[in-house]
Amino acid sequence: MHTFRFATEEDVGLILKFIRDLAEYEKMSDQVVATEALLREWIFEKHRAEVLFICEGQMAVGVALFFHNFSTFLGRAGIYLEDLFVMPEYRNREYGKALLKKLAQITVERGCGRLEWACLDWNRPSIDFYLSRGAVQMNEWTTYRLTGETLNRMAEAES
Repeated sequence: MHTFRFATEEDVGLILKFIRDLAEYEKMSDQVVATEALLREWIFEKHRAEVLFICEGQMAVGVALFFHNFSTFLGRAGIYLEDLFVMPEYRNREYGKALLKKLAQITVERGCGRLEWACLDWNRPSIDFYLSRGAVQMNEWTTYRLTGETLNRMAEAES
């Protein structure tokens, strides 16, 4: 039997561990610059994201990190799922399915218009899982990103 709980500030070390485990799975460990101090500031002091754990007994075995976005077309907020991760030894026990269902319930309870996320195009197991849950792949959209020095140059640009 599983339970859910929202993270508290005392969980920053656990949150960071899940982030690092996900990055390792996605072959992106070298890109993790998050620290416990940054997570504490942005999640618990500035309230820019929320973290939901799925637990087996008292042990967190999966995590969903999410935040609100806004749809101008719908005229209301949505929820953007940044990370969904279940520890490898707890996969195939429907924890991912339960986390996604719980997030859908939170989305509906909060009156949000949609739940959305991105998935790496090589991650076929996750893609198949999402499609099996009724998710629609947004093939006509391309994600763009500014980070680091490019972001700083854009912020300083004259025009």
